[in-house]
Amino acid sequence: MADRRPLMPLDEVLQRLIAGGQANPIKDTETVSTFEALGRILAAPVTSGLDVPPADNTSMDGYALRAADVPAPGSVLPVAQRIPAGVVGQPLQAGTAARIFTGAQVPPGADAIVMQEDCEAIAGEGLGSVRVNTVPRAGQWIRRRGEDIQLGSTVLARGARLSAQAMGLAASVGAARLEVVRRPRVALMSTGDELVMPGQPLRPGAIYNSNRYLLRGLLQAAGCEVTDFGIVPDRLDATVAALAEAAMGHDLILTSGGVSTGEEDHIRPAVQSQGWIENWQVAIKPGKPLAFGGVRRNDDDGAAIFMGLPGNPVSSFVNFLIAVAPVLRAMQGAAVSLPRGLSARADFDWPRADRRREFMRARMNESGGLELFGNQSSGVLTSAVWGDGLVDNPPGRTIARGDAVRFLPFAELIG
Repeated sequence: MADRRPLMPLDEVLQRLIAGGQANPIKDTETVSTFEALGRILAAPVTSGLDVPPADNTSMDGYALRAADVPAPGSVLPVAQRIPAGVVGQPLQAGTAARIFTGAQVPPGADAIVMQEDCEAIAGEGLGSVRVNTVPRAGQWIRRRGEDIQLGSTVLARGARLSAQAMGLAASVGAARLEVVRRPRVALMSTGDELVMPGQPLRPGAIYNSNRYLLRGLLQAAGCEVTDFGIVPDRLDATVAALAEAAMGHDLILTSGGVSTGEEDHIRPAVQSQGWIENWQVAIKPGKPLAFGGVRRNDDDGAAIFMGLPGNPVSSFVNFLIAVAPVLRAMQGAAVSLPRGLSARADFDWPRADRRREFMRARMNESGGLELFGNQSSGVLTSAVWGDGLVDNPPGRTIARGDAVRFLPFAELIG
C-alpha cells in the first residue's frame, strides 16, 4: 500500500533536525598540534600575537634605497650593504643603496625597492655600485608591517573548519597548538539478512553490503571517529541489543535500511523501545525516507542521536550529504545549512518536472558546463563515482540546455 504521509520540505527537515535539541554542539574539546589539525573544527578563535608581516619587508629581489636619491633614470649609487631574508640591515645612509632579497626587512631610511631587473650591478670596491634605470616612487614593492594581520586581531573564528590554508594562517601567527571540538563518535550499522560482505560467496537473493563502505568513508571524510557494528541480523532482540551497545559512548547511531514498517524491519520498534523515532517522508529525490530519533543510554547520560537512511545506495549517499552532514556540522558548532554551491550552465535537457526537490548526479565538463549522468536511479552507485556534485533542482522545474542551475560539489557537501 502506498505511503500517503505528506512530504516534508528539506528546509523544514533541516530546521527540525537541528532545532529539536538533539544535535547540540559537542562540549568536549581537545588541544591538537596545528600540524595535525586538518579538517578539525575550532572550539576557540585564533588571535594573533603579532603583526604580519612583523616589519616592513620587500616583495622583490632588488635594491633598497631612498626615492629622492634617484632623480633620473641611470642614477648610480654605491651599494653599502647586503640584506638576505632573515638578516636585519643597518640604517641606510643617504645616497647609498642596499642589495636586498625577497622577504628581508627594509632597512631604516629606505623608502622604496627597485627590482633587480630595473638595475645594473657595477663591479668595484666593496659591494660595488648599482645603476638604477627607472625612477622609483616611494613605497613601491614594500610590504608594510601589519599589512596582512594586525596584533590582537582574530584570524580564525570559532566554528571554522580547518583547511590547509587555515592551518597555514594559524602557523603564520605562531599558533603551534589549537583548541578543537572533539570528533563526533558515530556507531555505524547495517540491517538485512540479504547483505553479505565482499569476499564472501554471493548466495542467491543476497547483495554485497556497499553502504557499509560508502557510509564509513563519508563519516571519516566528515571528521568522525567511526565504530563499525557490522550487519545486524533481522531480529528484534538483536537490533535492540545492538542499539543499546551503540548508544554507550557514541554521539550518533547511523543505520541504512530497515526503517520502514514491514514485518522484517525492526529498527523502528527497537528504537522506540529505548527512546523515540520519527519516520519522515522528505520531499526530495532520491532519498525520500529518513528516520530521526534518539536512543537512551543505560547510564542515564542523555541519549545518542539516531538517524536511519534508506537502503538504496544513492538514496543513502544523498541523504547523508544533505541531512546527516549538516547534523554532524551542528554537533561540532559549525555552519549547518547546505553550501551555497555555484551557478553553472546546464549542458543537458531535463524535460520532466517532479513535485519533489531533485538532487541529480552531474559533473563539470571542460567548457564549464554540467553534464548529467544518464541513469539517475537511486540504485545506480556508478553515478556517484562518475559525478563530482549534485544539481539542486527545485520542485516542479524543467531544465533546458543552456539554463543556469545550482550545483553543489561533493567536496563542499561533505565538508
